[in-house]
Amino acid sequence: MQCGAGHLPGGCQRTMGLHCVLVLCLLSGWAVGFKQGDNVTLYVNKVGPYHNPQETYHFYTLPVCRPEKVHHKSLSLGEVLDGDRMAESLYYIRFKENVEKKTLCKLTLSEKQVDELREAIEELFYFEFVLDDIPIWGFVGYIEESGFLPHSHKVGLWTHLDFNIEYNGDTVIFANVSVKDVKPVPLEEGAGAAMGGVGVGGGSLTVTHTYSVRWFESTLPHSRRAERLRDYSFFPKTLEIHWLSIINSLVLVVLLLGFVIIILMRVLKNDFARYNVEEEGGCDDLDQGDNGWKIIHTDVFRFPPYKSLLCAVLGVGAQFLTLATGIILMALLGMFNVHRHGSINSAAIVLYALTSCVSGYVSCSFYTQINGQRWVWNIILTSSLFSAPLFLTWSVVNSIHWWSGSTQALPATTVLLILGAWVLVGFPLTVIGGIVGKNRAGSFQAPCRTRNIARQIPTQPWYKHTAVHMSIGGFLPFSAISVELYYIFATVWGREYYTLYGILLCVFAILLSVGGCISVALTYFLLSGEDYRWWWRSVLSTGSTGLFIFVYSVFYYRNRSSMSGMVQSTEFFGYSLLTAMVFSLMLGSVSFWASLAFIRYIYRSLKMD
Repeated sequence: MQCGAGHLPGGCQRTMGLHCVLVLCLLSGWAVGFKQGDNVTLYVNKVGPYHNPQETYHFYTLPVCRPEKVHHKSLSLGEVLDGDRMAESLYYIRFKENVEKKTLCKLTLSEKQVDELREAIEELFYFEFVLDDIPIWGFVGYIEESGFLPHSHKVGLWTHLDFNIEYNGDTVIFANVSVKDVKPVPLEEGAGAAMGGVGVGGGSLTVTHTYSVRWFESTLPHSRRAERLRDYSFFPKTLEIHWLSIINSLVLVVLLLGFVIIILMRVLKNDFARYNVEEEGGCDDLDQGDNGWKIIHTDVFRFPPYKSLLCAVLGVGAQFLTLATGIILMALLGMFNVHRHGSINSAAIVLYALTSCVSGYVSCSFYTQINGQRWVWNIILTSSLFSAPLFLTWSVVNSIHWWSGSTQALPATTVLLILGAWVLVGFPLTVIGGIVGKNRAGSFQAPCRTRNIARQIPTQPWYKHTAVHMSIGGFLPFSAISVELYYIFATVWGREYYTLYGILLCVFAILLSVGGCISVALTYFLLSGEDYRWWWRSVLSTGSTGLFIFVYSVFYYRNRSSMSGMVQSTEFFGYSLLTAMVFSLMLGSVSFWASLAFIRYIYRSLKMD
């Protein structure tokens, strides 16, 4: 059973709740068995420029063979988000029955339609068909540039396709399309000449499309057919086994963390030996003649400005930490194989809605602890901190896709479904989490009391300024993931299939560890200069990793990809900004809690008689 989102049947929406629709669409995709001679439906899907993966259009927008009435396939939410718009084709394929050069249709193309095909071919348009959940790719035509003087520019249309299908028992294992030993039909500017299945007359062009089907037996079981698709090389293979680079990064990170921890612990040991002297009274009576982090013990737990915004950042950061961990664990369980189109998108939307309770709980709980009074406003701010920029970015990107006619523009039913997930699930769970967090919040655990009058902060050297700490705190976590980041970009903004989720989990753990340790070190250096404004500094120092990731995305766009055009560029940079924001929120949350735990530890460790 498949629950469509792009062309949702009304009965599916009426008989199922939101969760059931999403879960069934996520988990569908079991093996389908065929008998000899059974019809195997081939769906046409989309076309688009080869170098712009996110700029796609419906296949039937081109002047190609199409049925009188187009029947669309019901799609899952993830497929619609991926830009899929599958429709039944005229190709008639029967299970294990070969076909030799069967006529698909005969088209008479106007001069305008010929120009449309020429433009598509010159922009390297490729098409995607789908047969039994197996994507089939091929180019619309052929282009050849040769010579300088005279210059030769040839454009040809593929009018014959050879389908090669592999099967094992009663299941389809793999399928591809070939134009080997096929000559393209030249699309000459103007009239052209009659040849190769093309007839010219009265300014129009008559083209005959044909196809062949050949079946081959395979020994690969259906459960492993995803391996066959990963080995296929229509798109360039840029991902390789990168264990060595990951091990190299791991060694560097371990050395870095070891260096920071050992140096910091030795410094702290000397500090404790100097500060822990016999004193009369408690923590508030410590020797005020000393300098360093001990002298600001009456100010270090002074609550920061913009409490509500700080708590919202911590809450949404905790939500994305939970979401990222859930996605990686689901990937390790094999829920995102290459034949489940868009399943990771569906999972991300479901988890984002369900984990909203985490953001509400963390934000409102800590907001109550630091004596925040406007908890309703805090919940609203928490729920909109990421969803508002996401909606704004999506609105711009989706409008541009809609204006260009791209299949990446979401249908109204899908928009309503996603909005319903947020309105009916995400926002209520944020409110519920906030109420629970407010009621269960205790008092803020501070080892030392805070005086009413704030201490004056001495002038700080340049290397302790916020910009310097952000540069250091952002670059080191970025360097820990820079190698893996290339492979992730090649997957998200290319056509690769990422399968090394074990490595991804290790890199994710390394990222969080580096972020926490660097934040602790920078917080110590800040406090040693008698500057107690560590609250926002701890968030910004490591949260600046998002800025480095966005700068890397600009570098990737200019030097590692061939993407171009307003449609592709708008989507790339819009969602790259959101990605940078997600990393900033996650790492800012981790670094804050690491700094808070460190500060409580060192001030609690001071000897108090």
